[in-house]
Amino acid sequence: MSKVIVIGGGIVGLSCALYLKQTGWEVTVIDQSDMSNNCSYGNAGYICPSHFIPLATPGIVKQGLKWMWNSKSPFYVKPRMNGPLLDWGLKFMRAATPEKVENAAIPLMEAGILSKKCYEEWRSLPDFNFFYEHKGLLEVFQTEEKAHHAAETVAKAKSIGLSDTDLLSRDEILTMEPNLGSNIRGGLIFRCDAHCYPNDVMRDLLSYLKNNGVQLITNEEVNGFEKKGRKITAVLTPKGKYPTDAVVLSAGSWSREIAALTGLKIPLMPGRGYSLTVEGDQFKVNYPAILMEARLAVTPINGRTRFGGTMEITPVNTPPRMNRVEGIIEGVKRFYPSFNIPKPKIEDVWYGYRPCSADGLPYIGRASQMDNMVVATGHAMIGMSLGAGTGKLVSEILNGQHTSMDIRPFDPMRYN
Repeated sequence: MSKVIVIGGGIVGLSCALYLKQTGWEVTVIDQSDMSNNCSYGNAGYICPSHFIPLATPGIVKQGLKWMWNSKSPFYVKPRMNGPLLDWGLKFMRAATPEKVENAAIPLMEAGILSKKCYEEWRSLPDFNFFYEHKGLLEVFQTEEKAHHAAETVAKAKSIGLSDTDLLSRDEILTMEPNLGSNIRGGLIFRCDAHCYPNDVMRDLLSYLKNNGVQLITNEEVNGFEKKGRKITAVLTPKGKYPTDAVVLSAGSWSREIAALTGLKIPLMPGRGYSLTVEGDQFKVNYPAILMEARLAVTPINGRTRFGGTMEITPVNTPPRMNRVEGIIEGVKRFYPSFNIPKPKIEDVWYGYRPCSADGLPYIGRASQMDNMVVATGHAMIGMSLGAGTGKLVSEILNGQHTSMDIRPFDPMRYN
């Protein structure tokens, strides 16, 4: 039986472990944490083929410069003289063109559709009973500018095959979500989307993997590799050496540094997001929703409501900024005037680092420097959405099978 080591215990790494185990590999997962509270836990839980527009879009750089001076803004880059950050930033700006956004749409949509199908299949497996609901995703707007953007988005969605996408009037939106304020102008709905409770998914995945013989090694940081020619023969940590026949690099925001140990350059930066989860009928929402002007995500989860957002490009050792959380609370209040969310204690706020590629597309595929290493990282804000599908694609790559979709747009070598 061939051995594979998966580096990273987030949704992407664990999904890779699941599919590789199912196809006959002896699987070991190594993670620097205890796998109980990484970036895969605190996200909005969207499983969304609708997210076909990448982070790098025309206008985002100009808007980001304006937001730099607002400590509560949805997007922030901590200024610093840092080579990888400057390199990433230049590539990000070059990717923010209409042509590149256009080219990203179909690959991102297809990856979302594949992943949604995988999650639905998981629910029939032993150990899986996670909260999952397919009722669509709303995007709600308050301004004419966003109304115009929503109309363009609906037209684009229909043109690439998401036909069950429609504009909604103000009255239609308020009927669906009566707690929204009177300043709502309208919205749109992606009926293709579903949502889950990420904590459930991660719990079930870990249980399934343990019960099926996957070795889970926690609190060990990968710091080197043994190589023979163009192959990795062992993964090294401060605590030991793990022989292997193949490696999957899915270490999220830490993937760039680990990739560099093999000579692979991956433009990637950690983008910190925050979320808070509240309970009670006073915060009731009926549908998952994007609050467009506030750039916030709202998710109803089995009696709870999760509010999340911000993209903070900052070092992973930076203390959390509670003013970002205040920005989330204030943004929610502008859309749901009756929601009086108390400012939480810092220990009640989740925050995590999302691995942001330079062009908004994940890195999925073989690394040319090492014949037996596959890269699966850079999913930014859609790691949960694309996690299951990425695991299936990685399994197909290592098994020499035809992949379920064209993965050339996700080539990890596109910047090498």
